[in-house]
Amino acid sequence: SSPRVIKSRNRRTNNKASIMKFIAAASLLLANTIAVSASSTVRLHKRPDDELIVAHLKRERDALQAKLTLNEVVEKHSSSSRKLLRGSDNEDAEVLKLNDGPESEIIKDYGNAQYYGSVSIGSPPQSFEVIFDTGSSNLWVPKVGCKHCGNPIFGKKHKYDHSSSSTYEEDGKDFDIMYGSGSVSGYFSADDVTIADDIVINSQRFAEIQDAGGLGMAYALGKFDGILGLGFTSISIDGAPTVFENAIKQNKVDLPIFSFYLGDNVPGELTFGGYDASKFEGELQYVKLDAATYWQITMDKVTCGSYSHESEEPITAIVDSGTSLMTGPKVEVAKIASMLGAKPNIMGEYTVDCATVDSLPDITFTIDGNDYTIPGSKLIIQSQNICLFAFMGMDFPAPGPQWILGDVFMREYYTVFNYVDKTVGFAKAKKSA
Repeated sequence: SSPRVIKSRNRRTNNKASIMKFIAAASLLLANTIAVSASSTVRLHKRPDDELIVAHLKRERDALQAKLTLNEVVEKHSSSSRKLLRGSDNEDAEVLKLNDGPESEIIKDYGNAQYYGSVSIGSPPQSFEVIFDTGSSNLWVPKVGCKHCGNPIFGKKHKYDHSSSSTYEEDGKDFDIMYGSGSVSGYFSADDVTIADDIVINSQRFAEIQDAGGLGMAYALGKFDGILGLGFTSISIDGAPTVFENAIKQNKVDLPIFSFYLGDNVPGELTFGGYDASKFEGELQYVKLDAATYWQITMDKVTCGSYSHESEEPITAIVDSGTSLMTGPKVEVAKIASMLGAKPNIMGEYTVDCATVDSLPDITFTIDGNDYTIPGSKLIIQSQNICLFAFMGMDFPAPGPQWILGDVFMREYYTVFNYVDKTVGFAKAKKSA
């Protein structure tokens, strides 16, 4: 299977026309009548579930080994053990940091990312496979000569060569992003970026990566070359405008929205400039963002069987296309897992007895008064006689989100992201025959 993107064609001729388009966009969204004919789509490849299970088993092995190593270190050097966990050369640090109290700031584990699609950079275009990630805001790809960027035998990466592009513009400012086990670093450049085959964003600022060691084996073995962030510029490194914000400013899309349809064992689609009403049932229900950083919303409650979680304080969640699993507060996920009979491992991941999958209760997220239910069987990723519960317990320091609604949620609900209105729309996704 392979991914695909859809784009909007530019019909604007001046700023006044652009303003009128935004006014029209708001009206159309309210009426739920946007047509896909004026938009462009990218096909999204889906990694097989068995690859996620292999990654799960590797994390478990690595975590056990890390724990043994850590115990030895603590016995010998108790005063310096915490420093070791932060070392960027320690590949197991990502595993350990997630369970290390209030400093657990990482939101991304791209080893769990399942969907990726194509983007091109430069003239003539150089093609890359990227994760279209609503949970981050920068575009980055590896450059020629990048360290820790795959190898010729496995995990080979496409690499950007700015000397081959006639539209390359030098920038040179340092780019550095921290992940659980270290940093991904390089420098900023600018070039034309093409999404959905013919939406060309001119002079897009992006990062050429020189060292991707911070992503560890998740990147080395992954099928993606880089990340295209679809969050807001407010969380972009160095304030670099996002690809989609520039597409709007340059009048390259007819409407300031993009939409995800994540296929269940079939390719998905990412639509720029509209949505595809043939991919969902009923009407879209729009929710105002709680914060225009990530695509963060608030939820009323979470229920699953006898479990129910409500709070007088806002229950925050981000809708994140770059995370396959769902995450929630450790205490709450542990309660849900216990009710399902799921057993935890050292990583905080859970497995269930595969014989019980068909009888698992549904889970429901109530958002702005509407219930969004995921069938119990869809909460499981199954392969190799292993049934992985697709929830992880993670505690993010404020103002980070409490829950992440990842691909497990988005497979069930077609999702429309409105960049100008700052809303997210949901409708029940149609299933392929």
